[in-house]
Amino acid sequence: MEYNPKMDLSNLNPAQKEAVLDTSGPMMILAGAGSGKTRTIVNRIQYLIHEQKVPSSNILAMTFSNKAAKEMRERVEREAGYPVGLNFITTFHSFCARVLRQEASYIGLSRNFSIYDDSESKSVIKAILGRRGISLKETNPAEIKYFINDLKNIGYFRGCEESKYFEDEYDIDKTDLFFDIYEEYERELHVSNAVDFGGMIVGVIELFSKHPKILERYQKRYKYLLVDEYQDTNRAQFYLVRMLSDLTKNICVVGDEDQSIYSWRGADIHNILDFEKFYPDFKLVKLEQNYRSSKNIIEAASHVINNNTERKGKKLWTDNTTGDEIEVIECLDDRTEADFVAGKIQEIEEIASLNDISIFYRTNSQSRMLEDSLRKRKIPYKIVGGIKFYDRKEIKDILSYLKLLCNNKDSLSFSRVINSPARGFGAVTLRKLENEAIKEQLSLYELVFKINDNQEQYSHLKLSQKVKNGISEFVNLMEESKILENKREKPSLICQKIIEESGYLANLKGTKSYENQARIDNLKELISAISQYEAVNKSLKAQASVENFLESITLNQNIEEEMNTEMVSLMTIHSSKGLEFEYVFIVGVEENIFPSIMSLDEGEHKLEEERRLFYVAMTRAMKKLYITCAKGRMLWGKVQFQEPSRFIYEIPEDYLLWHQLKKGRRNTQKSRTGSYIDYSDEFSQDFGDFDADEKTYYNAASDEEAVSTFSEGQAVNHGLYGEGVIVRTEGAGLDEKVTIKFKQGATKKFLTKYAPIEILL
Repeated sequence: MEYNPKMDLSNLNPAQKEAVLDTSGPMMILAGAGSGKTRTIVNRIQYLIHEQKVPSSNILAMTFSNKAAKEMRERVEREAGYPVGLNFITTFHSFCARVLRQEASYIGLSRNFSIYDDSESKSVIKAILGRRGISLKETNPAEIKYFINDLKNIGYFRGCEESKYFEDEYDIDKTDLFFDIYEEYERELHVSNAVDFGGMIVGVIELFSKHPKILERYQKRYKYLLVDEYQDTNRAQFYLVRMLSDLTKNICVVGDEDQSIYSWRGADIHNILDFEKFYPDFKLVKLEQNYRSSKNIIEAASHVINNNTERKGKKLWTDNTTGDEIEVIECLDDRTEADFVAGKIQEIEEIASLNDISIFYRTNSQSRMLEDSLRKRKIPYKIVGGIKFYDRKEIKDILSYLKLLCNNKDSLSFSRVINSPARGFGAVTLRKLENEAIKEQLSLYELVFKINDNQEQYSHLKLSQKVKNGISEFVNLMEESKILENKREKPSLICQKIIEESGYLANLKGTKSYENQARIDNLKELISAISQYEAVNKSLKAQASVENFLESITLNQNIEEEMNTEMVSLMTIHSSKGLEFEYVFIVGVEENIFPSIMSLDEGEHKLEEERRLFYVAMTRAMKKLYITCAKGRMLWGKVQFQEPSRFIYEIPEDYLLWHQLKKGRRNTQKSRTGSYIDYSDEFSQDFGDFDADEKTYYNAASDEEAVSTFSEGQAVNHGLYGEGVIVRTEGAGLDEKVTIKFKQGATKKFLTKYAPIEILL
């Protein structure tokens, strides 16, 4: 077919142009490292919209991370010159969450269902084990979670065998204890009106399998499907993609089997290797020209990956300069290795930015020695992939309040916050409530709401006065917050109310310590994050809500803080996927470390994945690549000795400059067995300022500036308690408090900036 596009495609090479212009039927784009994949995808989307006049609402482009989806949206809109809509470029989980919100009732959920993260899922499993009297020492909840994840990664749900799309056979022992716990786990989530991460994708597969008319509706809507990073899809994602594309067959998958490195989290390389089995008429386009790296790096990496057998077959090439040889540095021990890396970085810093330098390692535990050496030389660095902000205890506590606010059936969130801060709810009291809730078929929050409404009815529970008071304070806080949410108050205001009026903030202030101050600062940052979310929604003219904020942060797994200081990046090789740096150090490249000893025990398939991981590491380097290994390394408290990795020996000698480091002598030659170099004579995180207006968190108004809103004797209406009269006022402005005597006889005090109070005329 002859094409005469109006778009300027002169910046594309012939293979990229072919991938852009041929939009009918199934296509696989094998995109090698640094081959201009994103440029090709963006131009393909642009071509569909502008040249073929396909509405963006008929296109669905899915990738894995929120960061990748955001970058792709920005690229498409930048090329178009105007907004083309945001929803059609998304992640698998965001798309499935959107579908389930729309169609939840078909699989027994309500639209306000909660999404449980890994730690919350483990809490459910622990509760199940506890009810069964199974010791956590006897059965590790993490093992059960892995089992459940594996089931969801392959798309398993009850009745999936009857679906025409579920063609694989898996050996699942349904008499196994783990499977029995899985089924109870699924029932528990269902009762709590919740799904976990894997459950979102499986939920949509189940929905489409059991309701063909709904599937057909989505098939007709999304006439063109594009999947990025296809080599990282698990089997469940494969079924979802196949279902959506089954009507038009207009599916384009983009990936690289040589960069499939996530089998440990369910990625199935056979999705890309066996594509033609399900789409026999597919078209294959190979993007083999690399624009990132020097010729030496690309050709050396190609020699390594050619040792794999699980490949579609492609060969990277580049028009870039030959570049420097790859330097292999064999060190005496791990300390010598770390000192060499830090010393070399100081040299590079004279000619390049620290932001252009990265250190890769196979496992996180390898970073300690490197950090020591970098600190010693005062080289700023950042760890990519540490404990994330939303995983910190105080943040998860407050988010659980917000989750319970949106979904009062969420008993897991209830259990986390009912005694945070302490309200007298020990394990015995909580077990009483759980048993009563099961008997009455209520969620835990629904039960305490009833107890607060009629304490005499539940006198048989023999709750202490402290617990009764705690229930009253907790329920009143949640119900007042719910009123504010229903009135569409800012989520940041609701969150502030919970932080302060729950007593959580006062509890942290009660004990002066560095740790508690850090927790307070984190809560400040949470308010800042919600405020930023509100600002984004305002710019998009969208309504901000607590529910949507929770969903956005639950789905977003790649939140990164902006750094003003130039820093060296330290990360595992898995974290390096999709990144590029001018200077790269791959450290600890030794047998039993890289490849890992576990992969060597698990056979050739795992060894090939380790080789792919090494290939990914090599192809992140643009200008210069250093590979280091140590003859002796401290592992598990003992010095162990090992040989350089087999992967180094798979690089032809012509591409290498091999050094050995030993104190006292200095020499170098182009040889694996060359003389020694002595680098010994040549040769440790701050938080950003909270820059939001302090008035958004603490009282920044002085007494002189503050103005009173209420006065004694005023008739008011409280959203929860009804009509009353103000009998006392204290303070002013943001600190103003009022005491109200209500018609039913109760007298209560409120901080006016958070209370749902209206003056009656």
